[in-house]
Amino acid sequence: MIFAIEEINQNPAILPNLGYKIYNSCGITNIIKSAIDLANGQREIIDERNCTKAETAQAILGHSGSAPTVGFARIVGRFKIPVLSHFATCACLSNREEFPSFFRTIPSDFHQSRALAKLVKHFGWTWVGAISNTNDYGINGITTFIKAAQEEGVCVEYYRAFDQTDYFHELKKVVETVKSSTSKVIVAFMSHREVNLLATELYRQNITGLQWVGSDAWITDHSLTDSEGHSILVGSLGFVVSKAQIPGLEEHLRQLHPSQFPHSQFVRDFWEDVFNCALNDTANTQRKPCSGFESLQNVESYFTDVSELRFTNNVYKSVYAVAHALHKLVICEEGRGPFYNGSCADAKHIQPWQVLHYLQNINFTTSQGEQVTFDHNGDSPAKYELINLQHVTSETVHVDTVGVFDASLPHERQFLMNGMKIVWGGGSHTVPVSVCSESCAPGKRKVLQEGKPVCCYDCIPCAEGEISNITDSIECFKCPVDYWSNIRGDTCILKEIEFLSYAEIMGIILTLFCLIGVILTTIIALVFFQFRDTPIVRANNSELSFLLLFSLTLCFLCSLTFIGRPSEWSCMLRHTSFGITFVLCISCVLGKTIVVLMAFRATLPGSSVMKWFGPAQQRLSVLGFTLIQVLICILWLTINPPFPFKNMNHYKEKIILECALGSAVGFWAVLGYIGLLAVLCFILAFLARKLPDNFNEAKCMTFSMLIFCAVWITFIPAYISSPGKFTVAVEIFAILASSYGLLFCIFIPKCYVILLRPEQNTKKHMIVKTKDIQW
Repeated sequence: MIFAIEEINQNPAILPNLGYKIYNSCGITNIIKSAIDLANGQREIIDERNCTKAETAQAILGHSGSAPTVGFARIVGRFKIPVLSHFATCACLSNREEFPSFFRTIPSDFHQSRALAKLVKHFGWTWVGAISNTNDYGINGITTFIKAAQEEGVCVEYYRAFDQTDYFHELKKVVETVKSSTSKVIVAFMSHREVNLLATELYRQNITGLQWVGSDAWITDHSLTDSEGHSILVGSLGFVVSKAQIPGLEEHLRQLHPSQFPHSQFVRDFWEDVFNCALNDTANTQRKPCSGFESLQNVESYFTDVSELRFTNNVYKSVYAVAHALHKLVICEEGRGPFYNGSCADAKHIQPWQVLHYLQNINFTTSQGEQVTFDHNGDSPAKYELINLQHVTSETVHVDTVGVFDASLPHERQFLMNGMKIVWGGGSHTVPVSVCSESCAPGKRKVLQEGKPVCCYDCIPCAEGEISNITDSIECFKCPVDYWSNIRGDTCILKEIEFLSYAEIMGIILTLFCLIGVILTTIIALVFFQFRDTPIVRANNSELSFLLLFSLTLCFLCSLTFIGRPSEWSCMLRHTSFGITFVLCISCVLGKTIVVLMAFRATLPGSSVMKWFGPAQQRLSVLGFTLIQVLICILWLTINPPFPFKNMNHYKEKIILECALGSAVGFWAVLGYIGLLAVLCFILAFLARKLPDNFNEAKCMTFSMLIFCAVWITFIPAYISSPGKFTVAVEIFAILASSYGLLFCIFIPKCYVILLRPEQNTKKHMIVKTKDIQW
């Protein structure tokens, strides 16, 4: 400060004859007293270099601590006396209602806290511990940091605050909390003394490997070398104000001597203590010398080192800010001033509130090219260097700048790394991992753990049909109707469309049985045609037999319409062709059954029933029964025909492509009509079961209709309960089973006689006397 004032007084371009008063700030009570003295005007002359006339101070520089500054700035602010601090960073001091005259040349903790939040977010630390002291600096700093961290998606586990009244009791609690925490990163808003105590205790308990992130209150403090646990602070990261070069300062410091301050008790006591420590304690190897000064050369090196001018530069800027404000006040031209009616301040009777006005609007650039200005809250622009404690020993602290933070830049470019190699906590060369829960991969969603912060969660797989395609998704999204989630649950894929295909094994087997049935029916028809003149063929109504074989061929072939991808035409064809061909088939069987009954009735004396059921009547009956089914099918297709339908009810993960019935009444009418004819045919065949054995037509038809009815009675519940393509398979099986039943029961015995027992295929064998017939 003295150097800056002397430099200003020697500069003709700026206000000369700047004076100052220095107060000892030891103890909060003395600070308040000093502030009141400055506000009232000090009547004593402290040394011969001060102004000889007592005046109220026009500005106060200090204090370096936030808590003392809060104490006296609130009082001094009522007198509108400007207060400029170079190191008080508490965000609370930005409150213009409480501190109307406060300014600072160091950025507020508000910006530092936000910068620290961006820092932990940049390295992926979503779960960090935080600790502070209980003064305004610590509480406000950590509160702002926690809020900023939450905005960045970082969870903070607040350990507790150091109570300055009982360091050691609080220390044990904090150490136990750190020991039990899963966080590997500690953000500390504390003084260097508290950090030293905590680091030492953690070191003694062998709690190492933690990544420290520090505020500017301790991150570059040289007293870190005094800590027994300084080794665990290696790798610490923190934001500090930028370094600066002040030409001439080193030469000024080297010219200083205690004799220049004969009235300063503080200087006298300080130099006596340093001298005694340097001379008397260097031989004592059991403990470190006072304050780390092993010799007078170390004292000189400590006080003349200008390589790390960070906070010192803030003092330099504070002095120049006051000087520029006073300079503008003095050179003000009447009529163009900032006060009432363009008036200026009286240079002989300057009021502090006038200086306050000029300070609020100050804007200049130092000789080093650094711009100095204050916003409406009295804060300086926020610009920091990110430093890394790469080497800490009992004697030295080596730091490297590894990044910058500039709040004036756009949000996404405020924090930048410069590519320098970083040493991490405990000297590690790999970025530490500090998360409460590992990231949830795509296909899973986050579910918060009860009673824990939002960064602590479980990863739950998405439900079927839902996906999440980003990391750490908080919800899963349903797939569109025609889509389903894949196995990983991160992509929607088209649902599998299921239908009975010719390409699958079931379809191939059913097709094979259909073709075998057609071939067998054709062979039997050829056998019957070849032996059409034989008694057994003639006696079994050869015309209806060939028509029945033809209808059975159609029954086998209609099964093929049920296989393949359903379409509008195939859906209409499969149900109508099935209904019509089976009615034709049952009609033929019914006709044959009636013929058998009527034939034996006609052998009775005086009977003439056969004239009412000759070949023409047989053909008309088959045609009539079939036309009724055709009419039912036409009505069905006209009113509400079957159509292709995507059934999504049976399976969620696939679509069953099937034929919807359209009109359920039409479907059950078709089946009911077939069932009615089948039951009628079965009853008639059952009545003819006791006809002579040599003429086994009625008995064969009885067994065939018994099989037919059993198959279709079993089919109905199986059809209703079978899902998907198995519904179609059951229907095809019922068609094939009933067709094979009719074919085998009616025609195989006759083929057996025709081909293997030709001696029974005679007219004599076929003729039975009427008396042998039992009714």
